[in-house]
Amino acid sequence: MREILIAGGGPAGAAAAIAGRLEGVPVRLLERSVRARHKVCGEFISPGASEVLKALGAWDRFQALEPRRIRGCRLCLGNRASQWKLPECAWGVSRLRLDEMLLTRASDLGATVIRGETFLGQPESGAGERVIVACGRRHDAEQNDRLFGFKAHFEGPSTDAVELFFDGQGYVGVSGIEQGLTNVCGIARESLLRRYGFDFDAVVRRSGPLADRLGPLRRKMRWIAAGPLAFAPLARLPSRAGIYPAGDALGFVDPFTGSGILNALITGRLSGIAAARGTASQTYLKECTALLGRAFLVSSVLRRAMGCKELHWLAPWLPGRLLFRLTRAGSYQP
Repeated sequence: MREILIAGGGPAGAAAAIAGRLEGVPVRLLERSVRARHKVCGEFISPGASEVLKALGAWDRFQALEPRRIRGCRLCLGNRASQWKLPECAWGVSRLRLDEMLLTRASDLGATVIRGETFLGQPESGAGERVIVACGRRHDAEQNDRLFGFKAHFEGPSTDAVELFFDGQGYVGVSGIEQGLTNVCGIARESLLRRYGFDFDAVVRRSGPLADRLGPLRRKMRWIAAGPLAFAPLARLPSRAGIYPAGDALGFVDPFTGSGILNALITGRLSGIAAARGTASQTYLKECTALLGRAFLVSSVLRRAMGCKELHWLAPWLPGRLLFRLTRAGSYQP
């Protein structure tokens, strides 16, 4: 029985490893970080993830992390705001704990997890190897005024809503995670960050509504940053037979939608099953496009609209629940 090689130990790679082992196939996973670490991420687990986690046999372990329940959304466009209840409960949990839990589940099932090693090559054509590429974003970032992400955890009063703040120069998300902490994560242009000397405390307090929200909070960890970032559409053609991209390596969706981790879990599981069963890469990619194509398109349109200050007056009339639904994966049966 031929082994599956997985590059990357985030939610997509770990989900692929679990799915491959549940199919009874040997799995070897390479993760470049030597130990679990914080990552720049909104740390929002969208409704729908529960079904995927249950299919992976990881739901009870997820609940043991005591994730924060998130029941609402508040969207601030400049000084105008809209808020609504989520159609189902979502959760907030740090990537540090989530990644660690999923990799432990994979190891317990018999997957070989190797830390501190990076996958640098690809199998030779016709060799029959099956490789799941889940090592993050495709590196095709634009060169002019690049985008960077940043994040830190805060202590202080929290709510049961995910809050998004747009001001035409970037956006910041604020939401609760485990242990009563609040995750503050944003994306901004390099030119804006340079204007503030990459002082992220100053960057997140550049607009009144966000400064007011963060006023009672106290930062608990140093800021971490990642980039450059580039929004990438879904890959439609396999780079080579036997290659299965998953998570951000498949396509980098707009983070403000809060669907990134859900997409990673879905595509990770699907890639693990496809690789284990020898499903053609093209067939796997078509299935991913059918599930996620609409969400990527709607997210791209929303990003452009919300970045336009002239449209911020529309905030109170936005159909929040509808937009939330349109930025989730299509009908998915674990």
